[in-house]
Amino acid sequence: MKHLAFVALAALGLTACTSSDRPSTSAEQRAKDHTAEAKDSLRYPQEVHLRNVRRLTFGGENAEAYFSFDDKALIFQATNPDWGAECDQIFYFPLDSGDARRYRPPMVSTGYGRTTCAYFLPGDTLFLYASTHAADSACPPTPSRHGDRYVWPIYDSYDIYVAGLDGKIRRKLTDFPGYDAEATVSPRGDKIVFTSTRSGDLELWVMDIDGSNPRQVTHELGYDGGAFFSPDGEWLVFRASRPRTPEEKEEYLSLLKQGLVAPTNMEIYICRVDGSDLRQVTHLGHANWAPFFHPSGEKIIFSSNHRSGGFQFNLFMIDTSGENLTQITFDSTFDAFPMFSYDGTKLVFGSNRFNGGGHSTNLFIADWVE
Repeated sequence: MKHLAFVALAALGLTACTSSDRPSTSAEQRAKDHTAEAKDSLRYPQEVHLRNVRRLTFGGENAEAYFSFDDKALIFQATNPDWGAECDQIFYFPLDSGDARRYRPPMVSTGYGRTTCAYFLPGDTLFLYASTHAADSACPPTPSRHGDRYVWPIYDSYDIYVAGLDGKIRRKLTDFPGYDAEATVSPRGDKIVFTSTRSGDLELWVMDIDGSNPRQVTHELGYDGGAFFSPDGEWLVFRASRPRTPEEKEEYLSLLKQGLVAPTNMEIYICRVDGSDLRQVTHLGHANWAPFFHPSGEKIIFSSNHRSGGFQFNLFMIDTSGENLTQITFDSTFDAFPMFSYDGTKLVFGSNRFNGGGHSTNLFIADWVE
């Protein structure tokens, strides 16, 4: 789920970098480092796990870019009127095409309603995504506030579809009243995880790759969403809210009845695919979301504002045990939606960095350095 109103309110600026961020070296090595950093101008010196950062899009709101199984393409959602997308639609991006200045990614959703969370299916010729187009061809309203609360809309008209790269829908995977969205696919290619309100709450569900045999994974009151499988397909990582007090529970349920959720207090959780061994990984406060497993399966990369407490979001990494929290990105506005390539060598993410002082969110891809 995209929800980029975080970005629209973010304060813009650049992170200051000093020579203390790197160890002392010989004059020759410092010159080489300076040349390399000048070429790698889209990352900050503190971003030691990233190299050769490349910008893929230039304007609009671009997010949730996910790799094909062969790591040769991305599928993502974008709001960009120049591309015919007044609200989020799905686009396809072969990575050998350069960037969006030279290659305009084709729209592969219907162009109607609002879409979210596209993900390739095994074979890379089909993908799934959620869409509201069957209920209304127009873009649904996008409330960003409810009184004094920032909120996300939970459209009950979302259903999950399978489509081809020609944009034609092949089949509908969900047909249940209420919200069905945020679907991703196991690296094994056998299961899909998604978020649904079919039980009366926002819970994780897993179904077989053909949409059959849906079963509920989480059961505790609160929003469970944005789930991804571990590299071995045995675990799920997701974001969750857990209202505890009577007042928090009342507010959560009241918003849910209105098709809304407040995302300002979420933590990262993991569990096995059947829901067992559920445990909370982060205890940071504020908004921790957009998690994805490191290729080792032993760490999680995610977006958080816990250090700023406000609208600055950066990527962090943490062990699945909840230890060894490390900051990965250092932009002063917004970094989120990370995904590692299947071979573990690349990281794609969305960011407001270096956007000329505007509010556009663009896609970036980088080499990953351990």
